[in-house]
Amino acid sequence: MSERILILDFGSQVTQLIARRVRESGVYCEIHPCTMDDEAIAAFKPMAVILSGGPSSVTETDTPRAPESIFTLGVPVLGICYGQQTMCAQLGGEVAGSEHREFGRATLEVSDDCILFEGAWKKGGREQVWMSHGDRVIRIPEGFRVVGISDGAPFAAIADDERRFYGVQFHPEVVHTPHGAALIRNFTHHVAGCSDSWTMAAFRDNSIDRARRQIGEGRVVCGLSGGVDSSVVAVLLHEAIGDQLNCVFVDTGLLREGEAEQVVDLFRDHYNIPLVHRDASDLFLEKLEGVTDPEQKRKTIGAVFIDVFEEEAGKTGADFLAQGTLYPDVIESVSFTGGPSATIKSHHNVGGLPERMKMKLVEPLRELFKDEVRELGRELGLDEAFVGRHPFPGPGLAIRIPGEITVEKLDILRRADTIYLDEIRKAGLYDDIWQAFAVLLPVKTVGVMGDERSYEYVCGLRAVTSSDGMTADSYPFSHEFLSATATRIINQVRGINRVVYDVTSKPPGTIEWE
Repeated sequence: MSERILILDFGSQVTQLIARRVRESGVYCEIHPCTMDDEAIAAFKPMAVILSGGPSSVTETDTPRAPESIFTLGVPVLGICYGQQTMCAQLGGEVAGSEHREFGRATLEVSDDCILFEGAWKKGGREQVWMSHGDRVIRIPEGFRVVGISDGAPFAAIADDERRFYGVQFHPEVVHTPHGAALIRNFTHHVAGCSDSWTMAAFRDNSIDRARRQIGEGRVVCGLSGGVDSSVVAVLLHEAIGDQLNCVFVDTGLLREGEAEQVVDLFRDHYNIPLVHRDASDLFLEKLEGVTDPEQKRKTIGAVFIDVFEEEAGKTGADFLAQGTLYPDVIESVSFTGGPSATIKSHHNVGGLPERMKMKLVEPLRELFKDEVRELGRELGLDEAFVGRHPFPGPGLAIRIPGEITVEKLDILRRADTIYLDEIRKAGLYDDIWQAFAVLLPVKTVGVMGDERSYEYVCGLRAVTSSDGMTADSYPFSHEFLSATATRIINQVRGINRVVYDVTSKPPGTIEWE
């Protein structure tokens, strides 16, 4: 890919959103730690560099700085929040702490014309932006001019048009800056000179060709879960190498109702992909007996899955293992800040395999975000039932049942979850929701059903919306919908006598909940 943007990550929780906006503008980009060395930067050959925000303070001595080489590459540089501050400090400006901090919505006064503002932002206008800073620039480097100010930041937007260096104190990548995407597109296209070359059709063709060259005459085994990621990997590789691919579907017994049959029908009968269906539900339940800690459940399920998969994969004689690693997995695994990835990714196999497996990795999706994977699935003609499916974590229903897992609890939750999703689909809401699921709470309540008292479980319902998978808000169901759904669950699922709906929002981080 000749046209690509380099994003250097200083630890912001929304750095991924910068990449999303760049790719939405039709330009390929990658996120790398701000510690990326000069040789790697030169080898990357970026058409422009973006410096992300971050939690550190430029006023302290041991905090990260941008590689000095990016300022001598001769390419445009855009600094966002901390990125603006460190750029100014490194080029001769000054940054200081401030008693006037800005967090949340703020108003930017556009004080001068700037190529970043073309189209959506007008000189003299006032624009809503999203701020998140305590420090601020108090003196800009020589060659820069002020193009935007706010109450808490006298240098909220600055420009050095000759060197094509720009800095903004606000976050254009978040949806709370309404015209932020236009600003980023102006940078990628009008400043950096990129074109709309990043298309999914081109990615599909390139990926198929790359897989063929990587695999050659070798054989590949793919762990198929029925989720979006592994399904797209399987169809893509089958197009690339045909019967050199074997899929292994491990049925953990923790899936939603009918999922195992759906996977087998689609991939074995429709696509004619060689598929091993291993029903290991009894083994998983045996290993989960007495386990109540959510993280221990994940680790137990992951360990059993690897053992079962390795046993079946060994029978295929495969040279390669195909994995549905996505770009967010890669980013979290290499983040210079360390972050929460060690915990969050404990159920993924990002960055390596058990040495005993002696297989090379094939990861055709490692450059994509989740919504891009869906787009690729559609490009490949994959059934919409798989492409549009809500995210469902590998541990499945096990982490939707706080406490010990039993066959009885799984059956109860599976029936309630099926009814809930059916009601969502009948109401035409499924595609408006990022993720919806039922939870069997570890409490029982006394109720009266008909002329008898009941002592049964409480079922929790969750549904969230998300534009990017980074943050989420509860879906605003109508009272009528919730009432009808709860009534149907209570009437049709023996073992539940009360239903509650969780309206908690989700802060930045993983989109899955225990």
